[in-house]
Amino acid sequence: MKSNCQKEIEVPKVFGFAGFSGVGKTTLIEKLLPILIGKGIRVSVIKHAHHDFDIDIPGKDSYRHRAAGAHEVLITANKRWVLMHELRNEVEPTLEEQLGRLSPCDLVIVEGFKRVEFPKIEIWREANGKPMLYPQDPNIVAVACDAEIDCKGLPLLPLNHPVTIAEFIVKRFLND
Repeated sequence: MKSNCQKEIEVPKVFGFAGFSGVGKTTLIEKLLPILIGKGIRVSVIKHAHHDFDIDIPGKDSYRHRAAGAHEVLITANKRWVLMHELRNEVEPTLEEQLGRLSPCDLVIVEGFKRVEFPKIEIWREANGKPMLYPQDPNIVAVACDAEIDCKGLPLLPLNHPVTIAEFIVKRFLND
C-alpha cells in the first residue's frame, strides 16, 4: 500500500468482529485492547456506524465551521487531535480507503463492515435470538460465544474469556 507521498509503508494486519447489534462487540473490544497493548502490540480500531452520527457538540467552534460548509475540520490540542471530514454527498469511503488514513500500527480491529471481505470473529449470544452469520460468511474464522455450540469445524472461543480470544488473535493474525 502506498501513502500520499508514494512511500512504501507496511500494511497492518486487519481483522474484525461481526455480529448483530447487542451481542457485545464493543464490550469485547474494550476488554481486548489492554490485553493486546500489554503484549506490546500497537492497535487501532475502525468502527463502522450504520447511521448518521456526530462527535461534535452544537455551538462549539468546530461544529459551527462544519455547519458553515467546511470540507474538513481538524481540532488539535496537547492531548489529542481529530480530523472530521464531511462527505457532502460523496460516496462513503471503503474500508481499504479508511485503512489508508490510519497511522502505522501492528493490528487494526474493525467493528462492523460485516459485508466486506476480510477475516472476522463472529460474536454470538444465544439470548440475542438472532441467526449466526458464519454459515453464510466464509470470512468468519472463529466464533466467540457464551454457549457450547457446533461451529462446523471453526474454532469456538469463550466469549467471557478475553485472554483466550487475545491469544487466538495473536496466533492467527500476528504470528506469520
